[in-house]
Amino acid sequence: MTRIPLLRYSCNGIVPSFFANSHSASAIVIRYYSSPHNNIENVKCLDDALSLFRRMVRTQPLPSVLSFSKLLKTMVNMKHYSAVVSLFRQMLKSDIPISDYILCIMINSYCLMHRTDCGFSVLAIYLKNGIPFDVVTFSTLLRGLFAESKIKDAVNLFKKLVRENICEPNEVMYSIVMNGLSKMGHTKKTFDLLRVMEQGSTKPSTYIYNIVIDALCKGRMLDAALSLFEEMKQKGIPLDIITYNSLIDGLCKFGKWEKVKHLFFETVNLNIYPNVRTLAIVTDGLCKEGKVEDAEELMRHMIGKGVEPDVINYNVIIDGYCLRGQMDRARRLFDSMINKSIKPTIISYNILINGYCKKKKLDEAMHLFREISRNGPKPNIVTYSTILQCLFEFGRVDFAPKFFAEMLSIGLKPDLWTNRILLGGYFQNGLVEKAMLLFHELEVKREDTDIELYNVLIGGLCKNGQFDKAHAFFEKLSLIGLFPNVIAYNIIITGFCLNGLLDEAKDMLRKMEENCVTRLCHLQYYCAWISQVWQN
Repeated sequence: MTRIPLLRYSCNGIVPSFFANSHSASAIVIRYYSSPHNNIENVKCLDDALSLFRRMVRTQPLPSVLSFSKLLKTMVNMKHYSAVVSLFRQMLKSDIPISDYILCIMINSYCLMHRTDCGFSVLAIYLKNGIPFDVVTFSTLLRGLFAESKIKDAVNLFKKLVRENICEPNEVMYSIVMNGLSKMGHTKKTFDLLRVMEQGSTKPSTYIYNIVIDALCKGRMLDAALSLFEEMKQKGIPLDIITYNSLIDGLCKFGKWEKVKHLFFETVNLNIYPNVRTLAIVTDGLCKEGKVEDAEELMRHMIGKGVEPDVINYNVIIDGYCLRGQMDRARRLFDSMINKSIKPTIISYNILINGYCKKKKLDEAMHLFREISRNGPKPNIVTYSTILQCLFEFGRVDFAPKFFAEMLSIGLKPDLWTNRILLGGYFQNGLVEKAMLLFHELEVKREDTDIELYNVLIGGLCKNGQFDKAHAFFEKLSLIGLFPNVIAYNIIITGFCLNGLLDEAKDMLRKMEENCVTRLCHLQYYCAWISQVWQN
């Protein structure tokens, strides 16, 4: 086999090793960029890339390895990973020179295709051609393993690299492993790795500490996170807004508002000014606690300090007012956002529309919906489903199907939530025949049905005096691979009770307990409740 020339990647590009210390390297790079066949910057799609590659391999002499590597990297950025693999194989067959950088591009392409196993096969090419492995090679493989949730394989590879001195882990490699572990909930292992890193030659930076503090906060180990935070201060490790944001987020979730306030103003005193992310964390926490006015006051305070809120910050507080039914305040804030030239997203509109619907203000919801059609972003499935539910609640069964047809006409496909709204709406308004027609259409598709849809069906039939049909569908569930949940059982048990079938109700309750659906109610207590309902 022809030995592939060894080329190394430097900060100036990839050049043959024998030119590395000469002025000729610069000359090669200049010729490369001025060469008429180099049109990589004009590559806009896969066809452009493939066409350029064919021209490059026919050119004599061949373009530099930098040219090939730049083309492959461009294709990776365009997410044409399989095409990159195909071109690389052609390069090997044609004995076109490659470099360690090109091999790393190949490994990365395999990893992005979730074929890290193939990425490992590229290591054989390193060995056959005398190209040494480096920390970038294995960092790429580790990232690929974590992306495929192969935690054990990733940890074993990292341990092997360290134990056998294959390569010295740098900060990037440590961060990949720590991020991978923390995202999969391995908080203690993330923290333990920090302690290992502290003993090695590569000392953890603020970035590394931030990963660990964030993992501890998300793992609800708040005391450990605060302790590590104090340790950073004692060691003189610089703190940044990311450090504070993670801690503030954790404290908000625990409702420790005094500590949140302390850290918030500490950032100002240290000239680590809160950003829009900080504002979003605190306002979201306050709104979830029902302290919407405090959240708005904080936003005004931040504006006074020169931090301009974004649409996400506004959405959080608008949603807070909507959840409290204070639609006038919500709309005032929405209009204020527009007046400040902050463009609302479809989420902004959906929040307000949902708020109006919850307050039974259908006219306002429809007015806002039409406003989107004129000025705003395109309505999505959430927009239509929210209004559709409101229409059924108002008994507008004449307009609801037309509105649904309008949704279909713009290319939106109903999801399970939309189908449940339609089915429930028909039953709610006594349109049993229409409801059953819709259900049978969905049943044929199968992928558009779930236990919640059957709950709507069974409940709807019961409410419309068709208990026998409801019971028949309930019994059918196990035959189609669905298992009743506590809601389904409760509907049927109540139906038995209301029809005077107490023994059947008791049997169904026993069956529910045997199937471990719920153990919240003691059998005798529940039976006493059944008897009371029936007597009344």
